[in-house]
Amino acid sequence: MTTTKHAEATIEAVKDVPMITITRDFHATPEQLLRAHTDPEIFKQWVGPDSVGTEIDYWDARTGGSWRFTNTRDDEEYGFHGSFHEVGPGRIVQTFTWEGMPEGVSLETMTFEDLGDGRTRLHSQSLVDSFEGRDAWLSSGMEVGVNEGYAKLDRLLADAAV
Repeated sequence: MTTTKHAEATIEAVKDVPMITITRDFHATPEQLLRAHTDPEIFKQWVGPDSVGTEIDYWDARTGGSWRFTNTRDDEEYGFHGSFHEVGPGRIVQTFTWEGMPEGVSLETMTFEDLGDGRTRLHSQSLVDSFEGRDAWLSSGMEVGVNEGYAKLDRLLADAAV
């Protein structure tokens, strides 16, 4: 694995599989993190870099449901969509597509590991279709969106908004 550490999130490229893993600890319960990832009103407040706004087009966070949101920055708009394959206690499995590269569908699995004492470790795996696709994601600046988004989530958790 190649490891890149940014702020608090550890982002890794798995050597033998076109996969990216993200690990990050939060001062939150697994239930709070599940809610932050499934409640559209909370999700839109923290997802992505600080420089973008987020609008939810549709959001059905249940096993078999689907979602779409857009990020906006000035006159630019970036659409993302996917399907929830499993939503349950401690685990979300979903697809994720950036509409700027619609052939690049990833399968994402997030688990929420209870560390005790009000802390939870988020484990995220994104399996993409090729090593080139994985490397393009890693060189896209995704770590900015991951780290700035999770910093916003930290603030929401500290303010008891989740």
